[in-house]
Amino acid sequence: MTITVREGGPDDAPLILAMLDSSVEWLVARGRTRQWGTEPWSANPRAVEMVRRYAATGTPYFAEIDGTPAATLTLTDAPGAYLEPAGEPERYIHLLASDRRFKGRGAGAALLAHAAEATRRAGVGLLRVDCYAGDDGRLVAFYEQNDFVRTEAFTHGADEWPGQVLARRVF
Repeated sequence: MTITVREGGPDDAPLILAMLDSSVEWLVARGRTRQWGTEPWSANPRAVEMVRRYAATGTPYFAEIDGTPAATLTLTDAPGAYLEPAGEPERYIHLLASDRRFKGRGAGAALLAHAAEATRRAGVGLLRVDCYAGDDGRLVAFYEQNDFVRTEAFTHGADEWPGQVLARRVF
């Protein structure tokens, strides 16, 4: 098994949405509906627009396993509008998702390592991400296993979605 990471672009929004849809389907099948809801992202016009915006203004990356896209994330210069910027130059990870057929094969970890290296090469010392912090906390633990540390907890929206910001220094 070979994992390679490639840079994407705005035309990859449908592929990003397909991976998000795969993740939602997997979460729903496990009764974990609070993270990303119960409906496919591709069926939600606001979600589609957000993915298109990030793909156009940020840099999408894809981890491929033996040439097949397995996971994605998009790197930008700032967090979403619901969080404050760091107060120093940063890179921010958005929309980390995978095609769940590749769960547990290291595609997500490869993308996080690539994002850290891309951040370092850009001369930026801080890489941040936020994620769902509810249920069993496994998503937060995944980031911690990949050299991120918790910085601030938050809630978002009317349903008080539980989130966690994590950071990684790359130099």
